Amino acid sequence: MVKNRGWQGRLIGTMVVTAALGFAGVGWAGKAELKGKFEILKDEVSTHKPGKVQLVEFADFYCPHCHRFDGEGVPLLEKEFGKKLEVTMVGYPVMPGKLPTAFDMYEQAKTMGKGDEMKRVLFRIIHKDKIGIIDRTIRELLIREVGLDPVAFEAGLASAKPARAFEEGRKWGDRIKVQQTPTVLLDGNIKVEQIDPENLKVLIQSILDGDGKRP
Repeated sequence: MVKNRGWQGRLIGTMVVTAALGFAGVGWAGKAELKGKFEILKDEVSTHKPGKVQLVEFADFYCPHCHRFDGEGVPLLEKEFGKKLEVTMVGYPVMPGKLPTAFDMYEQAKTMGKGDEMKRVLFRIIHKDKIGIIDRTIRELLIREVGLDPVAFEAGLASAKPARAFEEGRKWGDRIKVQQTPTVLLDGNIKVEQIDPENLKVLIQSILDGDGKRP
């Protein structure tokens, strides 16, 4: 089973890791010194845009640590950085014996502009309402709750496009060697497994501070 340590686990050591990172493709002439615990993925390209940090959360809807991080950690970061932080989730299943229905629903909701809303209700029914199997009846209730048309939504699911998008996300996670959920990827190539909001705050702020060092 894939290791899953949780976003508020104990800090591993006290050393603060710093690294030099050149931001490709954004006219970066200098280098930013990043602070916090992270790993630079040398085979991945930076997607950094000045003044904004992209946070991709690799998560499993059935993972309790993902539920907690998405419900507590992400809002803390969004409050801290506002529009300077762009958050999205990529479904990455680690819990055995679960159907992909929730992941497909999330992908379809994203195409209809309600990804965040669907993500919240899926985490809620799985972890708070303790619903393990999302059948057609429950699915329709959730679709209506987030304000979408069930007929159009089901047609989208039947197209298999959401399933393909989910599979592409899973392959992305495999490529960057996600070992636990949640795992965070910042700006395309900064991998963070120590999912402590304080660590992420320090790291994100150091990325944004680096923008001010450009000539």
